[in-house]
Amino acid sequence: MLKRFYMPGINFNIIDVIDILIVAFAIYQLLRFIRGSRATQMFIGIALILLVTFLSNVIQLKALSWILNSLKSIWILAFVIVFQPEIRRALTDIGKSKIVRYFIKEERKTIIEEIIKSVQKLKDRGIGGLIVLEGQIGLKHIIDTGTPLNANLNSELIVTIFTPKSPLHDGAMIIKDEKIIAASCILPLSENPMPGINLGTRHRAALGLSEESDAMIIIVSEERRSVSIAEKGNLKFNIEANVLEKEINRFY
Repeated sequence: MLKRFYMPGINFNIIDVIDILIVAFAIYQLLRFIRGSRATQMFIGIALILLVTFLSNVIQLKALSWILNSLKSIWILAFVIVFQPEIRRALTDIGKSKIVRYFIKEERKTIIEEIIKSVQKLKDRGIGGLIVLEGQIGLKHIIDTGTPLNANLNSELIVTIFTPKSPLHDGAMIIKDEKIIAASCILPLSENPMPGINLGTRHRAALGLSEESDAMIIIVSEERRSVSIAEKGNLKFNIEANVLEKEINRFY
């Protein structure tokens, strides 16, 4: 049985203490999250409205209380609309937290293994490939240039798509949220020359996308039977499977 503490006019137990600490921590994190953003002034305005609602109930201003209480559902809707960007950003941060990432670690590991397996098969068979791993910057304008798939990611499907006789083999594949979103996508070609290196179209396309986004692009060359990575405007050549695994893990 939980021990209950008694003070003059106050009656609480350890659960109440934990409850108060959790609420205090949540409020602190909320204030820290919106500090310095445009949401600060909006949050203060909403807090004042809630304070007026509370005081009107305490003082028993019946007309004002009735109006404010009638608008409760509208306050909630207004809060969601006003703070939509902040809510989206907060949910994204939660999704990236170490605790959440711990629970999806095995699923992500499987996805990475499928990508590496497909790249190795393409390399061994002398099949060219261009695989784009989307980062934080959306690639809708690139996805729209290809054929939408929204298929579960597996190595056999990737190899099949890039097989020369496939109608989708020419172009890039976009991987987002552990799914193959689209194939046969057109990437922008880089205009920045690399001294001493004669880049083919596939490498120039990968480099071009890496210059304007935070995506990681994996290039499989059918001529050299080698694997390269383009990221942040840089190219890394002759990537082995173990190095590729480390790079993708770092990226995610």
